[in-house]
Amino acid sequence: MDDLPMRGQVALVAGASKGIGAATAEAFAAAGAAVVLGARDTDALRAVAGRIEDSGGRAIAVRTDVADVESMRNLVEQALAAYGRLDAAFNNATDGPLPAPLADIDPDEFDRGIATNIRGTFLGMKFQIPAMLRGGGGAIVNMASIAGLNGTANLAAYVAGKAGIIGLTKVAALDYADRHVRVNVVAPGPILTYHLEQAGPEAQRQAALSTPARRTGSVAEVARAVLWLCSEQSSFITGVVLPIDGCQSAGNKPPQMYRQGQPMSAPADHRPAKDASAESAPAETRQPSRRSTDEQ
Repeated sequence: MDDLPMRGQVALVAGASKGIGAATAEAFAAAGAAVVLGARDTDALRAVAGRIEDSGGRAIAVRTDVADVESMRNLVEQALAAYGRLDAAFNNATDGPLPAPLADIDPDEFDRGIATNIRGTFLGMKFQIPAMLRGGGGAIVNMASIAGLNGTANLAAYVAGKAGIIGLTKVAALDYADRHVRVNVVAPGPILTYHLEQAGPEAQRQAALSTPARRTGSVAEVARAVLWLCSEQSSFITGVVLPIDGCQSAGNKPPQMYRQGQPMSAPADHRPAKDASAESAPAETRQPSRRSTDEQ
């Protein structure tokens, strides 16, 4: 097996400054790809590019506003100018209002969430696809969330944005399925990004308990899924939504099941505290921040 399966290829990551985006950019580089990094935080982008170069990889950092047409056009043009082609892209940027009931959300904040998620993903694909077609094809992965599949209270802009990304992904996949451009979307559940790290142990515990797997995912697990979807190993896969969520989107796993006609007893008091809480906590006990599931 080739230790550098993406040798000679060029990958673009929009929303690459930290978290999942940075981890995926570094994973692309570790697989042999030259990487083009886009985000608004230039200093953070340069730090990611520096880590890639220190490990022997190639990377350029381009300040990018994903909701701006010329900025997204420039990101792809910079990729072509530096490396001459584009083989893979990961549209990962997100933004939006803090959690609140729908009627309490400021319309401008809602628009910001839609602009970054839906418009940003649309613009990314609008310029990435022609560049890939010129090179004979490629693969795009967009970032959604299980919140875009099932909904989450108090996250109207986030849910609408992620659901819109899923719809755009399917349309793009259909449009270019016979032209060698594959388009898929990942939908993470609770991932231990820097947002969840900053929220502290209790938020992390509740996030873990919200999944049937009873743990959070890692940014490395999301990065590996993105790379697989961009690889030849998934060459017949396009237009799919891939949950990365510890079975959260599959359905419900109650902490206890009752039997018809029989009373349900409480969890045994003698169990260790962590085990009792793990079995008695409701499936969804946390209110995620706007970026706690899949922020770059």
